[in-house]
Amino acid sequence: GAYVDQAGNLVTRWSSQWERPELWLFDFHHHLFAGDTGEIVVGLAGLAGVFFAVSGVFLWWRTRKTFEFRLWPRRISRPAIVRQHRDLGIVVAPLVLLVTFTGAAMVFRPVSALVLGPSAPAAIAKAGKAPKVAKTELAERYDWQAVIATAHARFPDAQLRTLSLPRQNNGLVTLRMKQPSEWLPNGRTMLYFAADSGRLVEARDALALPAPVRGYYTFYPLHAAKVGGLVYRLVMTAVGLALVLLGSLAVWSFWFRRGTVGPRIS
Repeated sequence: GAYVDQAGNLVTRWSSQWERPELWLFDFHHHLFAGDTGEIVVGLAGLAGVFFAVSGVFLWWRTRKTFEFRLWPRRISRPAIVRQHRDLGIVVAPLVLLVTFTGAAMVFRPVSALVLGPSAPAAIAKAGKAPKVAKTELAERYDWQAVIATAHARFPDAQLRTLSLPRQNNGLVTLRMKQPSEWLPNGRTMLYFAADSGRLVEARDALALPAPVRGYYTFYPLHAAKVGGLVYRLVMTAVGLALVLLGSLAVWSFWFRRGTVGPRIS
């Protein structure tokens, strides 16, 4: 792959994802370096996170009158850790639910129907399908300048984000653009060009997509803190650290503090 600026100048290129930390870190987060199998595991972890966040709220509700915010338990004992886990957990629960739900919905698209309506999965799948054209190979002397000019003429305020060559001879060169009001970092305004002639086959305006599809395309920016500026990124970072703390103390109390109670006398 390669990065180029808006003028088409090459910034850097790579032949393997291991040459770019942002690529292999994303692959680890998204696929656990295990392809589709890893993605399913990550999606299941997201669903588990949704369950723990929702069930935790119900468990906290019974003891809400004893709520006391603290980042660290008063003492390293099972009761103190349980109370800290419960009270800190309720503070971060809304954002934990946001992160886990959006992550799970991006892996298992039918999950999105819970908030976007029953028609969402089908509409999202339709919006993501490329148009069908005759399978052809990329022309030897492809007019890239004409393609870029056509894209800018169609969406003058949009920025170029990604350009994909034909895959499996599908006959399409795909150009992805981002309009100013789009949340997705790479946008979802798509232009499809014939691989043999450079003819514009179809242009899709992300702002004109059905409401469920536009809603679905906000999941990734919310999940990855690509909107909201520095404040939202700091909040999401704090939530991530809180999850590490909650999980670490919970595991420690479960595995290493059990069996410390003395024998019962009957």
